[in-house]
Amino acid sequence: MTATPLTHADIDHIGRGYDPVATRSSSIHSDSYRDNRFLTAEREQVFHRTWQFVCHEEKLRQPGSYVTASLLGQSIFVARDTEGSLQAFYNVCQHRGHELLQGEGITSTITCPYHAWVYDLNGSLRRARRSELIENFRENDIRLQSIQVEIFCHLVFVNLDPDASTLAEQSGDLAQEITAYAPDLGELTFAHRLSYRLKANWKAVVDNFLECYHCPVAHKDFVTLVEMDTYQVKTHGIYSSHMAKAGRTENQAYGIDNVSVTDHAVWYLWPNMTLMRYPGRGNFMVWRIIPVNAEETHEEFDFFFETDTPTDAEMEAIRFIDDVLQPEDIGLVESVQRGMQTPAFNQGRYLIDPQGSGMSEHGVHHFHGLVLDAYRRACSP
Repeated sequence: MTATPLTHADIDHIGRGYDPVATRSSSIHSDSYRDNRFLTAEREQVFHRTWQFVCHEEKLRQPGSYVTASLLGQSIFVARDTEGSLQAFYNVCQHRGHELLQGEGITSTITCPYHAWVYDLNGSLRRARRSELIENFRENDIRLQSIQVEIFCHLVFVNLDPDASTLAEQSGDLAQEITAYAPDLGELTFAHRLSYRLKANWKAVVDNFLECYHCPVAHKDFVTLVEMDTYQVKTHGIYSSHMAKAGRTENQAYGIDNVSVTDHAVWYLWPNMTLMRYPGRGNFMVWRIIPVNAEETHEEFDFFFETDTPTDAEMEAIRFIDDVLQPEDIGLVESVQRGMQTPAFNQGRYLIDPQGSGMSEHGVHHFHGLVLDAYRRACSP
């Protein structure tokens, strides 16, 4: 059943009390965290029109390599063709709609597992069995439907919107910032993944990430790792940066003796991703926040290290995230979701520090502005 489209009255209701000036603004209404109509609009106007992470470029360096992915119900794949060009397509055969590839691997051609139509890695149809028996069939007329693909800071992204500008153009100085803090990102390799299923709207998960006002209360071990008086949050267009000095050897989070990285450098990238560099050896993390339905979210943390097997120290850091930090955050956002289901809460005020510290909620305010802009686009003719 198709959800009823959002109306201008819906957007006025959700945004009533929100002000572009954070110090006098209320948050967006809790109905947008519970009603599937808003998720439908988000799927169409946000997730299917923004740049979404697929993998590190290491998986697609070799001609013939491919990686499949699902973008909120849209099956796609990215491949390096035999000429060395990066290509991306909907993962759908043009004969009867069967998915073409699964997982990742190396291949010279793509053969549909249903009726064995064969495609080249550039999307052109090479062969269709018994097609000589039908009229007006020309293999040259049939191609896989392409989508936009981009390598950004050694990470592969795709965008289902054919008219979208590049991520490099949209994101301003983000690439420069990432390169400054993680110059070794291109040499890092995938080493580990953590996955979670949360009983909370995806926006509640993003909200929680975007402020550290809660950290001294809810993350008592984390705040011994990070020098909270240096924590700064800056908003820029479609991203925000969350920076602090870190790497205290005397901390309750995980061991960091003789480490090369002593910064907590984190970026939120609209709409549902964070990029992170934590104290330790050379490292990088990609955290994706993927809506399942209006009140359920899937999370994936991908860890990239100098080697594909984490060291004992890196496993200690992973266990800190898995056993301590994530359970703390999951408990928080699931409690918020339950609170939003009651008539006692609709909106709240942002706590804003004019100095832009991590103890401020201006990053959440920035995110909510992007959400409201997307809702307004959903109502545009």
